[in-house]
Amino acid sequence: MDGVGAGVTAALTEVARELPNRVDAHPDTVERDLMKLVLTIVELLRQLVERQALRRVDQGDLTEEQEERMGLTLMLLEDRMTELRERYGLRASDLNLDLGPLGSLL
Repeated sequence: MDGVGAGVTAALTEVARELPNRVDAHPDTVERDLMKLVLTIVELLRQLVERQALRRVDQGDLTEEQEERMGLTLMLLEDRMTELRERYGLRASDLNLDLGPLGSLL
């Protein structure tokens, strides 16, 4: 394994040691916690798509119509994410996962 791979493996092992051995699921919060996880994944994907779209715009790969449609879609997704966060009492910062030595997810 190369130095980078060994470093990532060591970091993940350290993060795993810090995690609890059991999931502490409370019936009162399971829906909110599940929504937090889902929204975190959606936010990660939204940011990746946005970066890809900006790269394609910078390279001139998209027509004006495609740029307009992509921008509108990303704005609508952002609005929907805000609605869902508010419904479940979550802030944008709640969707950021701390991966320990690897840094923050978002």
